[in-house]
Amino acid sequence: MDRKLSAFGKASTVLAIACILMLWFVPMWRIDLAAPQYPEGISMKIWINDVKGDVEIINGLNHYIGMKTIHKSDFKEFVYMPIALAVFCLLGIAVLAGNRRTWFYAWTGLLLLIAAVSMYDFWKWEYDYGHNLNPSAPIKVPGMAYQPPLIGYKKMLNFEALSQPDIGGWFFIAAALLLTGATFYEWRRAKKQAL
Repeated sequence: MDRKLSAFGKASTVLAIACILMLWFVPMWRIDLAAPQYPEGISMKIWINDVKGDVEIINGLNHYIGMKTIHKSDFKEFVYMPIALAVFCLLGIAVLAGNRRTWFYAWTGLLLLIAAVSMYDFWKWEYDYGHNLNPSAPIKVPGMAYQPPLIGYKKMLNFEALSQPDIGGWFFIAAALLLTGATFYEWRRAKKQAL
């Protein structure tokens, strides 16, 4: 039985690597905030190795309700994520060179694992950020937590928050969908060859 990748599998590998490489050039995630005092809105953009945007304004506002300030140096993920994705891309080159279907399956699984761990880690950070408040904050609302949404919309006091993938996030999602689809295609192709 032929255990080599199809042309579609190889093309998917190249395209997925290209999508992941885009994360060094565009932001991966964004959180947008709007309130009556900020009708034009403020935003925070999360890159694989940095956090940018209106971070200082957000830190100033969050001080009043006791939330921690946001600083690039506080995120170990900004060190690990670029390394993990660079290794992923290098392994993709090895998958192309080795030209084995099983390697491709494992490589796809690795990207899905990176995605799952990243989303859990992000949710955990948001939970801590929104629940572990400074008890001596100037403004206290009993029972109120300020955890931003993992994805989607949420209203918190007079602020509306929208959390969603940015350009890089869509490239990551495209890579994951492409590889998942290609894995299914390769698996079906292997089953037909086995008959």
